[in-house]
Amino acid sequence: MQRQALVMVGPSGRTLGADSPSGLLAFLHEDGDKLQHPEGKLKTGRIQEKCRGPCIPASNCSQPCAQPFHGEIGFTCHQNKWQKSTETCTSLSVETLFKDFNSASRLPLAASSIPVHVLDFRAPEPVESVAQGIRRNCPIDYACILDVVKSSEATSGNIAFIVELLRNISTDLSDNVTQDKMKSYSEVANHILDTAAISNWAFIPDKNTSSDLLQSVNLFARQLRLHNESENLVDELFIQAKGLRINHNTSEEKFNFSASMNSTTEGILGMIEIPRQELWNLPPNASQAISIAFPTLGTILKEVHLQNVSLPRPVNGLILSVILPEGLKQVLFTFEKINKSRSARAQCVGWHSRKRRWDENACETTLEIMNRVKCLCNYTNMVMSFSILMSPKSIDNKVLDYITCIGLSISIFSLILCLIVEAAVWSRVVMTEVSYIRHVCIVNIAVSLLIANVWFIINSNFHKKAQDSNWCVALTFFSHFFYLSLFFWMFFQALLIIYGILVVFHRMMKSRMMAIGFAVGYGCPLVIAGTTVAVTVPEKGYMRPDACWLNWDSTKALLAFAVPALVIVAVNLVVVLVVAVNTQRPSIGSSKSQDLAIIMRISKNVAILTPLLGLTWGFGVATLLEGTSLIFHIIFALLNAFQGFFILLFGTIMDHKIRDALKMRMSSLKGRSRAAENASLSPTNGSKLMNR
Repeated sequence: MQRQALVMVGPSGRTLGADSPSGLLAFLHEDGDKLQHPEGKLKTGRIQEKCRGPCIPASNCSQPCAQPFHGEIGFTCHQNKWQKSTETCTSLSVETLFKDFNSASRLPLAASSIPVHVLDFRAPEPVESVAQGIRRNCPIDYACILDVVKSSEATSGNIAFIVELLRNISTDLSDNVTQDKMKSYSEVANHILDTAAISNWAFIPDKNTSSDLLQSVNLFARQLRLHNESENLVDELFIQAKGLRINHNTSEEKFNFSASMNSTTEGILGMIEIPRQELWNLPPNASQAISIAFPTLGTILKEVHLQNVSLPRPVNGLILSVILPEGLKQVLFTFEKINKSRSARAQCVGWHSRKRRWDENACETTLEIMNRVKCLCNYTNMVMSFSILMSPKSIDNKVLDYITCIGLSISIFSLILCLIVEAAVWSRVVMTEVSYIRHVCIVNIAVSLLIANVWFIINSNFHKKAQDSNWCVALTFFSHFFYLSLFFWMFFQALLIIYGILVVFHRMMKSRMMAIGFAVGYGCPLVIAGTTVAVTVPEKGYMRPDACWLNWDSTKALLAFAVPALVIVAVNLVVVLVVAVNTQRPSIGSSKSQDLAIIMRISKNVAILTPLLGLTWGFGVATLLEGTSLIFHIIFALLNAFQGFFILLFGTIMDHKIRDALKMRMSSLKGRSRAAENASLSPTNGSKLMNR
């Protein structure tokens, strides 16, 4: 009786025999490694220990991957710490893809009824390439590789291997592509486009891997042949595909997609339209159009670096690929924004597969309303994928930037001049308690706005690489504090006006009013700004990711400024209305000239109080609404950038007491200069000079 050999396949994919001592020991050794780890789990491609050598800035080192992965992990010394830079850990190979089929082919289901001496235990022929293995094991639908790929961990090395696998299939097995093959192909791609795998793309040494994936999918889909008028080809979570049969008589066709960034969020919408006039260019015989949607590919698609281009340029919508017949040149796309903040201006682009970057000339933005953008794009064999980017700067922003820059310069100069004038006439205009408190308010409003404007300029020019530092926290805190101080001093001034109107026969002591003023003007802002820092900094949600200012997207820290400011604006508006009503004193039988004088007096009071009480900030409510016209943004920028000039004009220059005090000041200065001249030209002084 012939001795039966035991055939086993080890974790490395090689065939081992029990009658071979070395083979059995190798199998037991590899299986024993499994028992060394907690809970019997295999170690992943990530290792616990980093480089043990000294961390010298810009130095590199590498560590081998843990079993059963092979490859290495590269580290770079950054800020005196070893940080992972590259990873090639992979558990996949051509051999492991088809190992189950190789072993199964040795022991078929009918083996139990076959005499042992008939069974052939010779080693199977090795699989030398992916194409060879697929042709041998699953030429119809590529299903033989799905289980191995989908059960593999999405390490950086495995991702790179799978992309190369898909690229080889696209080039070597692109003949007779069916819907079943397209589904299997997309399932493999979906595995590495999962949001859980996104972070590992950053450690792949070859930065062209993501663009290779996009090009491979497009190339494979181009070879697909449709059999029905409309087909839903692929419906995976992170890749979708649809197809249509079209001809020159077809009406305008559309592809609608709704894809999520993960399983919990709502779908991001995308639509592809083939215009009717484009379909007229098709030949009479039927053609086809295929479209593919990628919700997560935009976060990993790497551009080739170009000079004078700010990188990275974040993708803010689905990536939509189209495969069209010859003759179709233009396609309409509608994208829903992922980041829906008002600052996320859109720029329509197409991906140039040869240049490996987004081409701004491939598309033009035809419409941008609310959270959606419409693009008209030119389709070529080199540009088949399209999306929208978050534009770093738009024409509208430049207009607002110019207004802000000029306005702030004039505002700062006006505020300095206002403080100089107040200092020059202080002793002449604070003769009473009411005038004293009023000018204290004006001085503190000017000081708060001046310092806030200076902090704003510093924030605008602060280096973006240092935004995570404590300096950025300090800049944000002081900007928040002084802008709040501006509003609370305006609020205190409004309270004084109401107090003067309603309480006629009783006056509060000056010291008590000063204490209340500083408690409101600086105490309340300090409490609000300090609480905001204490609550949001530990969660890293205090600042915006792109600027040293209060965050909105994650923690809504901006509400700590917007809510107090808008409440104060609303209260101050009521005060202005009360003053306007109180100013109007109708009398019996008043003439038209008297009515006109009343209207002029009301208008003057409103004009003076509006900038002093911060009512111009009320236009900020309109700018917060979606779809607001650019004119509201320009008005808001004009009124608030020039607020310092308005304070100088209405709070200082138009005050007749200050003008009279300035005239007296100038007269006294002229009198002193004339007295000095007369004294120097007197005969006594002349004789003294002659004697000298």
